[in-house]
Amino acid sequence: MPAIDVQNIGRTYKVYQKREGLFASVKGLLHREYRDVHAVRDISFTIEEGEMVAFLGPNGAGKTTTLKLLSGLIVPTSGTATVLGYTPWKREDAYRRRFSLVTGQKEQLWWDLPAQESFRLNKEIYRVSWDDYRSRLDELTELLEVGELMGQPVRELSLGERMRMELIAALLHRPDVLFLDEPTIGLDVVSQRNVQQFLLKYQKEQGITVVLTSHYMKDVEALCDRAIVINKGNVIHDGSLDDIVDRFSQHKIIELHFGGDSTPRGIDRYGVVLEDRPPMLRLQVEKQKVSHVLSKVLAEYTIDDVSVSERPLEDVIAELFAADNKQNADNE
Repeated sequence: MPAIDVQNIGRTYKVYQKREGLFASVKGLLHREYRDVHAVRDISFTIEEGEMVAFLGPNGAGKTTTLKLLSGLIVPTSGTATVLGYTPWKREDAYRRRFSLVTGQKEQLWWDLPAQESFRLNKEIYRVSWDDYRSRLDELTELLEVGELMGQPVRELSLGERMRMELIAALLHRPDVLFLDEPTIGLDVVSQRNVQQFLLKYQKEQGITVVLTSHYMKDVEALCDRAIVINKGNVIHDGSLDDIVDRFSQHKIIELHFGGDSTPRGIDRYGVVLEDRPPMLRLQVEKQKVSHVLSKVLAEYTIDDVSVSERPLEDVIAELFAADNKQNADNE
């Protein structure tokens, strides 16, 4: 049985439509108008035990709503889902002891107390024995290199240090499933890398199932091989990261290093110039024209070095969302 099994799940909210003006406000007291907002629409997917899967989509796509459904924080309006064999929104204690939810925008640690006090509270909540608690805490603080910060109030920690403490709090009870909602949002490059390296090492050693949402594609590329992409509440891709580029990218990048100290004029007839830093130039070319363009350029100019690469994943994802939004608009 998969660790996570979602079948035709949906979540719809009724949103009050407030009209402008005094008369409309008074009228609204007697007769309220609502509209349906479909946060998640009939989505299905399965995730096997031990997988680390990226859950991608633009703002408002339904990512956080889906994680809340799988965490049991909200109840779906349609469909079914199981996590580790449990129905999340039944909120059974046995299930709540087997997963954790970490978000980059909400904190579970007490702001004015040292993080170690919040850890002790979690120990009691999850009924962790003292021996397991001490060994687990020592292991995690060593991995995340925060031992010297344990007695410092959370409000005095940097954003990166607080996120590392949040991860400790989430993992103290050894969950089998970890939901990560934008865990590196707002972090600097060094802190992002530290969190990535920890998650990669921890997941491999412990074999836990991880679902990650992030707008930072470096997180996704560093941690996940598979991505589920949703937009406007619908799944539009479920497969490997490489498949996203293969299926949806229409271009490749050619990087040319010309002989001499300059780049030639007129090169833009072969594609879109992305960067011109003599003697290097980066050109975006349609996939089917790459071989033709290379043969022409190599025959016409003196080239010291050349390389062909795929477009960055974030560019392909953005293009995919734009195309899907256009198709939805055309169908409406």
